Amino acid sequence: MSAEPVQCNGFALGRTVITRGALDALNGEDVHASIARHASGDWGDVCPEDKQANDDALKVGARLLSAYHTDSGQKFWIITEADRSATTVLLPEEY
Repeated sequence: MSAEPVQCNGFALGRTVITRGALDALNGEDVHASIARHASGDWGDVCPEDKQANDDALKVGARLLSAYHTDSGQKFWIITEADRSATTVLLPEEY
């Protein structure tokens, strides 16, 4: 899945893509809702240090990492590259 570059909440998501593993394991509603959360600065299930790192990354243009879980407990990540060229939805084991 990919789309044209999108800008949300002051940072560009770039091209949005999903890995094969995430595509197979996740449903579209969870993915779309989590991308919206990521784009709004809701970093999901990250520790306080990672939340702060993301907040700082918005100021200096570094990589952004969010973590979410489906209702069934499947963990997945959303990563926006430092140069804001792409945002990837992936499973942690695919990193």
